[in-house]
Amino acid sequence: MALPQFSADMAPDELDNMVDNATIASNFLKAISHEGRLMILCHLVTGEKSVTELEDLLAARQAAVSQQLSRLRLEGLVVPRRDGKAIYYRLADDRPRRILEVVYELFCAENHS
Repeated sequence: MALPQFSADMAPDELDNMVDNATIASNFLKAISHEGRLMILCHLVTGEKSVTELEDLLAARQAAVSQQLSRLRLEGLVVPRRDGKAIYYRLADDRPRRILEVVYELFCAENHS
């Protein structure tokens, strides 16, 4: 997919649409720019997890995990499900997985530079 090209003769509504999309993308990138939130998303790629499971996986306190989950939920990246007293989270859609694949390829794969 080719990136859009700015030009002097762009229609105002095209430019407005690009600005709106840039705002949405910026908010998404800000949400995943924290290492705690990024690690939560990495764990959720493998499937739904309870808050307690995430606490154990991250070796983090419940308050810290809940704070990060709250931000991810606010940005629409995760979806909660309550089962009795436990709350489970899963990815809201495929966007986080797709970004994490690129992040993994660029920063985590053995052949990165």
